[in-house]
Amino acid sequence: MRLKTLLCLSLVSILPACQMMEPHSEIAEQIDQEHEIAQKIADTCEHAGELANEEYDCEAADDGTIPITHPEEEVEVVIAPEPIPEDVEVLDVWQQVGQNLSFEFEDNQRIASQRNWYLKNPSYMQRVAKRAKPFLYLIVERLKSQDMPMELALLPIVESAFDPFAYSHGRAAGMWQFVPATGKRFGMKQTWWYDGRRDVMASTDGAIAYLKYLNEMFDGNWLHALAAYNSGEGRVMRAIKKNKKAGKSTEYWALDLPKETRAYVPKLLALADILKNADTYAFKWPVIENIKVTEEVDVGSQIDLALAADMAGLTVEELHALNPGYNRWATDPEGPFKLLVPVDKVETFSQAIAATATKERLNWVRHKIKSGDSLLKLAHQYHTTTEIISQVNELKGNVIRAGEYLVIPVALKSLDFYSLSQEQRLADRQSKHKSGTYQVKHTVKSGDTMWDISRKYKVNMRSLAKWNGMAPTDMLRPGKELVVWLKSSKGTKTRADAVMRTLTYTVRGGDSLARIAQKFKVNVSDLVTWNQISTKKYLQPGQKLKIKVDVTRT
Repeated sequence: MRLKTLLCLSLVSILPACQMMEPHSEIAEQIDQEHEIAQKIADTCEHAGELANEEYDCEAADDGTIPITHPEEEVEVVIAPEPIPEDVEVLDVWQQVGQNLSFEFEDNQRIASQRNWYLKNPSYMQRVAKRAKPFLYLIVERLKSQDMPMELALLPIVESAFDPFAYSHGRAAGMWQFVPATGKRFGMKQTWWYDGRRDVMASTDGAIAYLKYLNEMFDGNWLHALAAYNSGEGRVMRAIKKNKKAGKSTEYWALDLPKETRAYVPKLLALADILKNADTYAFKWPVIENIKVTEEVDVGSQIDLALAADMAGLTVEELHALNPGYNRWATDPEGPFKLLVPVDKVETFSQAIAATATKERLNWVRHKIKSGDSLLKLAHQYHTTTEIISQVNELKGNVIRAGEYLVIPVALKSLDFYSLSQEQRLADRQSKHKSGTYQVKHTVKSGDTMWDISRKYKVNMRSLAKWNGMAPTDMLRPGKELVVWLKSSKGTKTRADAVMRTLTYTVRGGDSLARIAQKFKVNVSDLVTWNQISTKKYLQPGQKLKIKVDVTRT
């Protein structure tokens, strides 16, 4: 679902001289780590019962699928229906896909198992179709223009349920689930401003190029190619060589592959079978009209997404939902500058763009430099980068002088308006509160790992990563602030209607942990955890303690 190995080819052409990755390369290790995590989750589900189900989708793990993270609240873009032209013979784009399926395969138990799940969960396809509607026609057209099998139009269902904001435990992002390294090698630019892995059209082009490469590598065997898309070509090649050496069949079904990969191809084939034979299975596949409903517009320069949304007659959330590649409040100053908008908005939007000068597409502030200011401090303050400030002001170094002025581009509206930006999605995820839990913050120190921090607070490592919009394998930068959700100590209940606040208490003479805990109706063990202190050391007058309290009780 998310394992794309390092390749050296462009989106324009496949380079025959491009060599297969070495088994011990960095990306190969990343792939092995990915499947190791997947296996640990499966093992946890197998041995921990209901307790594991609180943290993992164990039913999915048992099927060989490790759940990916979706936004808590999805945004549906309302697109005005256009009449389908009379010369269009097939009215449903899914139907067009179904009529052009080409893979030949024999039904088996592995396919049947996946098919039964889809047939028993029709609501799942309803959610998938809602996400796919703005993009599916364009994706199918891209596949047709590259003479690719129509089965690949179903691959984003297996990968991400057609969610461009999906993020996996293995640092894969986007509808096609690319890890960072492979995304870059297939032309998916990744900067502070923009991540092409979440850009629907950029990632579609990358997926097509990668799948073409894999198909050639495996001599036209699409099942091998798809397994490699999920598991890495090195692993599939080794499995094939192992079977050859043992005199066994080298077809996909006979290969010794990770559990997740063994379920991956059957899922795609099961979907293809259901789509092709929907009447036989009495399955109501959701209809998506076979007509272009969105179109890319090149705006030519950096633009504030709030301004662009106003020009297109959309909310910022709606524009961001169609253009999930943009991480921040504006497009990348170095491009791309393409924005996907509903077809019925294109003319008005294009006219508004043409009438707006480049310098008027961003909001600017004139900042007087004060003592203590630095480029890094100002970049954080104005939600931009030091490079942008330097470039705009033509600075030759990092030294700035008090009393001088800098011109800095800033968001047109408050950051709350950009709710689907990377910053706001992370803030939303970190703030999610469950009954019976409270939040503490951990500042990453040099040498910290997700594993170390999870053990320190006795929480699940995958949950810790999920709370912070990360993957368990992500590198941690010293100074980064993580949130940790902890369950209240035994005997302490956090009510569903609790209003939790963090207080700073100054220790007085004669205070003890027990006395302070009693005063604020909390547990001593909670005080120790919140402040990372030892019960063996005496409190000192003047010492500051953080205390999490329900202000409706205290």
